[in-house]
Amino acid sequence: MTSIKFRLNGKDVAVDLDPSMRLIDVLRDHFSLKGVKEGCGEGSCGACVVLMDGYSVNSCLLPLANVEGHEIVTIEGFKETKQFDVLQKAFAEVGGSQCGFCSPGMIIAAQSLLSHNPHPTEEEIKAHMSGNLCRCTGYQAIVQAVVIASKKGAGLW
Repeated sequence: MTSIKFRLNGKDVAVDLDPSMRLIDVLRDHFSLKGVKEGCGEGSCGACVVLMDGYSVNSCLLPLANVEGHEIVTIEGFKETKQFDVLQKAFAEVGGSQCGFCSPGMIIAAQSLLSHNPHPTEEEIKAHMSGNLCRCTGYQAIVQAVVIASKKGAGLW
């Protein structure tokens, strides 16, 4: 078996695992990163979203082989950033997270959006976040949290 090397939360890692394993399983079972959650296992809910080279991807759909040479950031790695602090406070301010199950995926998806579009419109936020499901908030609070973060975090993205 060939070693698969990638950067995970700022550290170079290598794993000797089946390259067809799903990234979500590697992150949870081999790196104990439990912020990545499995909701649907089909790429429809966003609970498993991570950043790959700065873009949000569903880790339940991504074979380990596809991360070779890439940078993966989970919520555990992202929480060490100033951007996380701004997003977390914005979500708390408007009640953008209630039960918390979807929060890691929502925050990672918001980061992906803001890093490529620092001042999105509400329609752009809705479109970008549409791959992340939430059973609790009704979404308007999530959209508002991203709007607030884009304003309060001006210059971070």
